[in-house]
Amino acid sequence: MSHAHEAIRIPGPISVRELAELLDESPIAVIKTLMAMGVMANINQVLDPDTAALAAEEMGHPVILPGEEEAEEEAAEETTAIEEEVEPVAEVKPTRKQRLYANERPEDLQPRPPIVAVLGHVDHGKTTLLDAIRQTRVAEGEAGGITQHIGAYQVTKQGRLITFIDTPGHEAFTAMRARGAQGADIVILVIAADDGVMPQTIEAYEHAKAAGVPIIVAVTKVDKNNANPDRVRQQAADQLGLIPEEWGGDVPFVDLAAPKGQGIDELLDYILIVADLHQDEIVANPNRSAQGVVLESELDPRQGVVATLLVLNGTLRQRDTVLAGTAYGRIRAMFDDQGKRVKEAPPSTPVRVLGLNEVPPAGQFFEVVESERAAREIVEQRKRRLEQKRARGRITLEDVFRQLQAGQREELNLVVKADTQGTLDALVDSLHDLATDDVAVKIIRQGVGPVSESDVMLASASDAIVIGFGVKVDRVARERAEQEGVQIRTYDVIYHLLEDVEKALKGLLEPETEEFVLGTAEVRAVFKVRGGKVAGCYVLDGVIRRNAKARLVRDGEVVADTKVASLKRFQEDVAEVRQGFECGIALEGVTDYKEGDLIEAYEVREI
Repeated sequence: MSHAHEAIRIPGPISVRELAELLDESPIAVIKTLMAMGVMANINQVLDPDTAALAAEEMGHPVILPGEEEAEEEAAEETTAIEEEVEPVAEVKPTRKQRLYANERPEDLQPRPPIVAVLGHVDHGKTTLLDAIRQTRVAEGEAGGITQHIGAYQVTKQGRLITFIDTPGHEAFTAMRARGAQGADIVILVIAADDGVMPQTIEAYEHAKAAGVPIIVAVTKVDKNNANPDRVRQQAADQLGLIPEEWGGDVPFVDLAAPKGQGIDELLDYILIVADLHQDEIVANPNRSAQGVVLESELDPRQGVVATLLVLNGTLRQRDTVLAGTAYGRIRAMFDDQGKRVKEAPPSTPVRVLGLNEVPPAGQFFEVVESERAAREIVEQRKRRLEQKRARGRITLEDVFRQLQAGQREELNLVVKADTQGTLDALVDSLHDLATDDVAVKIIRQGVGPVSESDVMLASASDAIVIGFGVKVDRVARERAEQEGVQIRTYDVIYHLLEDVEKALKGLLEPETEEFVLGTAEVRAVFKVRGGKVAGCYVLDGVIRRNAKARLVRDGEVVADTKVASLKRFQEDVAEVRQGFECGIALEGVTDYKEGDLIEAYEVREI
């Protein structure tokens, strides 16, 4: 540690911005130091004094904390104490991607093409940007165009390959992040010049920050009449802590008009520059069996299970036996992103493969094993562990107090969704106020809108509970929550929500009731009958029961929460109708149905 700097005083909890001013360093340099320590922080995040002190010392600044004597001996002793205390803060669980290369001998590691994920808000031009990048490949005269879409592709720039993960269209990046695979080396955060930072922009930034990867901001649609690229830069700096290079920060911002091809070359050049800055991390050992991540998969009626795999380490070869979660099989055929058949795929290469016995989920880690027999044995073990995990149940609010008492937990992690921004702000403030000296309430994501699969995956990765206020839970999210063991609690009264969390923190929570969805039916026709209207429905999944509680959902919004008053098949009253059958449904108190409405039958059970 250099003592060239004058000792600084840290008065107490301090934001990253304030610490940077105190040290006379750029905020980016402070954020990078914190990231190297394993602490992910943005410019406005408040650090505890110990973490701030450790970061300052890492940057060569001696520190005096409140209550310290300025004598050199005591300061030295105190510094040692700080380091000992702060060590758990700096200690961070390495990502699966980091563990992937950590086991390799340095002399075996070789450079590989950078893997780039393009993220951002819907309609901000992600797909248009990716299409424009694809066109550069065709323009460079490489053999053929894109013959099939495989969720990822490679382009050549300055004679070097770059791999793009085509995140629009699937949620692989969310799932990768949640499972710790974190396949991307660089994230391009797309922000439209005519729209600015939006909720999904912030969510995308959260994923990139959590993955600890460098970010390049692509400012799209700069050719629009109402475009304001400078406003985008200001918002990115204020809301996300991303300081543009031209303002003295270290985040590249590139202005783009993708349909015209403007800015594409500059963006690709920046990707290579950023890759060179991180060249020690963008490496792999090509001379070993392959490991990587599933980008997407489907069941094709003609070809069977088709999966797109992204090789992160090693080389994947035809006839290898691949294991991905509980899916396995010998690769019968392998195709590159242009649909050409290939025999092997080195690191950073995306390939479409045939031969797995079931469809693996996007984001699932895969590896090559020695034989199908070995794969079967591992799958059996995994299935047994999954059953045991399900038997143990989920982490619930009821568990929290027991874990607090046993000293196994010091914070309650929450994902919070609400119906409006005003409600959300009030709710978050109130939840933070419930924190005690012993227990922190940490909100790892907050947002407006229904509870989504992405929320559940983030909660699963962070051992968190999902809380929804005045919002519905989409069907995919509910199914994923069952699989991942995530508790989702929904409320309509803010007082009840806060009371439950407070009781959980104090160990007073009553037995919980939980909603179980019985089935979902889609309204296909509306019939007039004496006394009102009846919805002619097709049961999409599960079962619809007479007298069950039910809600009518239109365009994602709940328009009625009532019960099934009558249920008929061919004029006959029936007690229940199962998946795949048609029926007539009348809901109590509902007089208006529209084709495309969903009717969700549910019951409330005490756990």
